[in-house]
Amino acid sequence: MSPQLTLQSPLQLPPNEVQSYLEQLWSNDQPGSTGANTFCLLVWQPAWVEQQLVRTEQIAGPIIGIQRPELIQAARQAVMEIDIPLSTPPLDATVAAALAQRKGNQHGEDLRGQHVDAAISALQPRRLITLAPTLDEMHELETLVAAYCPLPEESGGTAACGDVVVLRGDQKALSKGLGILQPLLPSELPSWVWWNGSLDEAPDLLDQLAVAPRRLVIDTALGNPRRCLDLLHSRIEAGQAVNDLNWLRLRTWREHLAMVFDPPHRRNALNHVVQLDIDVEGHHPAQGLLLAAWIADRLGWLLQPSKRVDGEGIAAEFQRPDGTTVQFHLMPVPMGQPSIHPGQIVGVRLICKPDSQPEHAVCVILCAESGGCMRLEAGGMASMELLEEVVPIQGASVEMDIARLLAGGHNTTTPLLAAAAPMAAKLLS
Repeated sequence: MSPQLTLQSPLQLPPNEVQSYLEQLWSNDQPGSTGANTFCLLVWQPAWVEQQLVRTEQIAGPIIGIQRPELIQAARQAVMEIDIPLSTPPLDATVAAALAQRKGNQHGEDLRGQHVDAAISALQPRRLITLAPTLDEMHELETLVAAYCPLPEESGGTAACGDVVVLRGDQKALSKGLGILQPLLPSELPSWVWWNGSLDEAPDLLDQLAVAPRRLVIDTALGNPRRCLDLLHSRIEAGQAVNDLNWLRLRTWREHLAMVFDPPHRRNALNHVVQLDIDVEGHHPAQGLLLAAWIADRLGWLLQPSKRVDGEGIAAEFQRPDGTTVQFHLMPVPMGQPSIHPGQIVGVRLICKPDSQPEHAVCVILCAESGGCMRLEAGGMASMELLEEVVPIQGASVEMDIARLLAGGHNTTTPLLAAAAPMAAKLLS
């Protein structure tokens, strides 16, 4: 389904009039109602690459902040035209920075916050608040308000079920305008903060937005890997409910690993793992480290102090419960057309060798459908039972992933992520 617009053109108001206008909107439209009794979603939505592509006339406006196919295609084309590696993800901050050096002054209509993905609108959010930073560093704060609801055929009625608020301006103006947010987030409803951008940018603003008990949604694929994993770890350790889209995308890998070792005759092999190898796209190791940490936690491995950088990769040693050492290697693999999400896993290999029964050695290799298993097949596999599986990578949009999280209504961090995050951070620190 295509994204949906608000029911009416947003009304621009002075910041100090937003709250009173919303109260009047509901009292006039639906007497006795305060809107849908669901949740509030607060979104940081910079859309830097999209803004730069519109400014340089490589795509037409409006700016909507959604990862639509034409945006990704134009960004890939830009990567080929500018002086950056072809393996750079199309929506990476590097692409936005390179485009910023190009001439152009095209102004596109900015509909961020008004263009709501259908998967999210179907959940009938009470209030959507979007912070839309602009390229113009002299842009004063603008606040816009509008009623909103899903399309009638989806919601079963025509009454407005929520509203949208947009704060637009440069980062300095947005920081100054944060004071209006707290009254707009009803204390009786859960509030989510979706940081839909790099974790490197505006750290002070992130700290001001993502205060408990607000639930935080981040993507550890976006930003400096150490910053990403340290932030994930620290927020979980502080007791905040945190969801990581990078972890969510690991679901198919975790499920396939579980299925491979589920048959009774193969379960014992997990007690005899001696080597774990993970290949990731490019130079962002966060997702690969999270998977390694999940495996180690599930199997009771302890991370050993000795750890080294192996060329461009990461190498470490774990100790199994029986005292045997497990060698771990994570390697970056260049991709001609990388995912829009940096550092996605392209291959996993586990080598299992029982000391007492070497003839029962097993090598399990999982590969993404977008990449082959050739590198992981090398190195003495002939003497082992070789099992290869292709992991179908889900093509869901980031908005669909967000909708899945919101529909689940989790008010705590997933226990598996809470256990894996500290070890992943240690692997990189």
